[in-house]
Amino acid sequence: MTDETDVAPVVAPADETTTRKLGIGFWISVTWIAVVVLAALLAPWLPLKDPDANFIVPGERPPYSPNGTHWFGTDQDARDLFSRTIFGARISLTVGFVAIACGMVFGGALGILAGFFRGWWDRIISFVFLVLLSFPALVLAILITALLERSQRTISNTLGILSISPVGRVARATTISFADREFVLAARTLGAKNSRIIIRELLPNVLIPMGALALLGMAVAVVAEGGLAFLGLSVAKGSTWGKLILNGSGSRLLADSPWVAFAPILVLFITVLALNFAGDRLRSYFDVKETSL
Repeated sequence: MTDETDVAPVVAPADETTTRKLGIGFWISVTWIAVVVLAALLAPWLPLKDPDANFIVPGERPPYSPNGTHWFGTDQDARDLFSRTIFGARISLTVGFVAIACGMVFGGALGILAGFFRGWWDRIISFVFLVLLSFPALVLAILITALLERSQRTISNTLGILSISPVGRVARATTISFADREFVLAARTLGAKNSRIIIRELLPNVLIPMGALALLGMAVAVVAEGGLAFLGLSVAKGSTWGKLILNGSGSRLLADSPWVAFAPILVLFITVLALNFAGDRLRSYFDVKETSL
């Protein structure tokens, strides 16, 4: 009998992916996401204005409209909005990334276990997913952030909990579809242990649809952070896109100086649009069925 270590992992080919293309829109979206992420990571070393400095112009009352010195204008405290938007991306994108990473690790693991072992494992884990989906997401987020400190870790973990069920359901459905495929049965016949089958045979195939869902989930998490900011429940220290939008949302400020709110809104909108479009294109390319979500 062939030794267990000789069983090579097999990644099932995606049907007809050679005839499908991601398209120019996908690459434009990916380019925008890469630029925003790099700008956020390198913000302290980029030639940006101090986001907390007050650029008061003698004889003029802030906020100042966009110009060659302040590309996005300034807020009511004469702080440069372009710089604050770039620095705000650091927290907003980190919250989105950590949240979806948490969902992929815990939701993905539970979904694979449920789809592979079936039986009571599947019943219990599916019930947990159902409970998480049934509980109002906004209420749960408000409850956790109101009871705990409003730190970046708390916000990220809260949104991560909310992403466990959607990611887990995709992982479960994908695992079930591959659990009885020929390469898995061959590994069983050669005496491979369950842990090896899960890690070497199923995981590479499950990661493909989970990766497509990750971009969509990150977009949802970034928007969710903005929603919490409007309720005063976002990160207490530091600027986020949601807090910047809230800062310019006063009715009088919107009427007289709309750029204070619309500058971060525009960046947030384009980033979320790029994440959604790229994730949707990946989902279509790898044929991740919406009924599995």
